[in-house]
Amino acid sequence: MLYLALKALISGLLIAAASTLAKRYPGFGALVASLPLVSVLGMIWLWNDKPDTANMAAHVQATFWYVLPSLPMFLVIPLLLRAGLGFWPSLGLGCALTIGLYAVMVALAPRFGIAL
Repeated sequence: MLYLALKALISGLLIAAASTLAKRYPGFGALVASLPLVSVLGMIWLWNDKPDTANMAAHVQATFWYVLPSLPMFLVIPLLLRAGLGFWPSLGLGCALTIGLYAVMVALAPRFGIAL
């Protein structure tokens, strides 16, 4: 249980640092937020829990394919905000788009021989 709490604390501190930086330096905060810290931490935690190279390779490859459908969200949200839509509706629509694109990825990936 202590290990789980430690993982949550470290992960949460990184997210808090990125949002705190973004208040004063939006570009630098965005850079920190764009770093694949969650993915890297996830790999570290997974390796500590199950040091299996085949499992890790599958995890990292699937992560790559899941990143792709999430990218349009980062274009749609600013467009909606600049068009006058509020933050919460913009975020909700961006997340809904991402969920829809994830569903498309899950449906299409096997047809192209991509294991998720």
